[in-house]
Amino acid sequence: MEPKEKIILTGDRPTGRLHIGHYVGSLRRRVELQNSGLYDKIFIFEADAQALTDNIDNPEKVRQNVIEVALDYLSVGLDPQKSTLFIQSQIPELTELSFYFMDLVSVSRLQRNPTVKTELKMRNFGESIPVGFFTYPISQAADIAAFRATTVPVGEDQEPMLEQCREIVRRFNNIYGDTLVEPNILLPENAACLRLPGTDGQAKMSKSLGNCIYLSDTADDVAKKVKTMYTDPTHLQVSDPGHLEGNTVFTYLDAFATDEQVSRLTSDYATLQEMKDHYTRGGLGDVKCKKLLTAVLQETLEPIRQRRAEFEKDIPAVYEILQRGCEVAREAAAATMDSVRRAMKINYFDDHALIEEQARRFAKV
Repeated sequence: MEPKEKIILTGDRPTGRLHIGHYVGSLRRRVELQNSGLYDKIFIFEADAQALTDNIDNPEKVRQNVIEVALDYLSVGLDPQKSTLFIQSQIPELTELSFYFMDLVSVSRLQRNPTVKTELKMRNFGESIPVGFFTYPISQAADIAAFRATTVPVGEDQEPMLEQCREIVRRFNNIYGDTLVEPNILLPENAACLRLPGTDGQAKMSKSLGNCIYLSDTADDVAKKVKTMYTDPTHLQVSDPGHLEGNTVFTYLDAFATDEQVSRLTSDYATLQEMKDHYTRGGLGDVKCKKLLTAVLQETLEPIRQRRAEFEKDIPAVYEILQRGCEVAREAAAATMDSVRRAMKINYFDDHALIEEQARRFAKV
């Protein structure tokens, strides 16, 4: 279906506070897109129903983190006047569309989804995979399609999910007519932001691995975490040549530091590249690199911490923002579902032609 509007949809599972991996991977870009004026509508949601698929025995974890994520959203600069912030479970139309989409996807196709494979392995379900978690790509496709999203800004690890969404939408349109919109992915522009590693050098920053720097961390917390950060295990002496590949400190500097910050916060380098060159030829210690990274992160996070502190003073107002967002989101999803039911010919009571046709048919009996 040819979209009439440019619409963004994106979101996060509320299973914990958001960290700087979320920030460079999606949150920072969302704020830029929100303020760009290039999009007609922006929907950003907390996927609490999806979070429950592997936390069903601990709903309080999800319940408590809904407000934490909302505070993170607002503190990074997401503006409820420009973006619709809402909670997934409060939009029942998403569940209905997911149910219809289930008939368009085979079990074997879900099993081939690389993101599903990775997530299942990481959670070590074995043979006890919750059906709700297994069908996560279908639920995600419904979220995107319900809001007629044209653009979904996510990390590269979500590309298989978005491709599956496109397949589902395409199949629906082929069967029922041109009804839903095929979305496009929008990846981070900075390669270092595609997937920020954990502070311990693990491939992914993850709440469950305890290797995160959170947006809400205090300045002391940030400093301590950077101090223990993984660098180059072969860089034992300051004079030793250092390696950038796999060096978490430089990966973070690539993601956060500008040349202006480097020249202002260090008196020795005009650009980050100059610092990298010094490190690789030897003569630059990890402590100095970590000192720069700490300063850069503090400059980034301090305004976020201050805004969060202001929103924390009136939590009922934050819930009101979410409630208003849910009302707007439900209206949009309901309009899509009217089109879906009409296309599927299950809008029985609105289909007056059907009622009249059946009345004539039975009148002849």
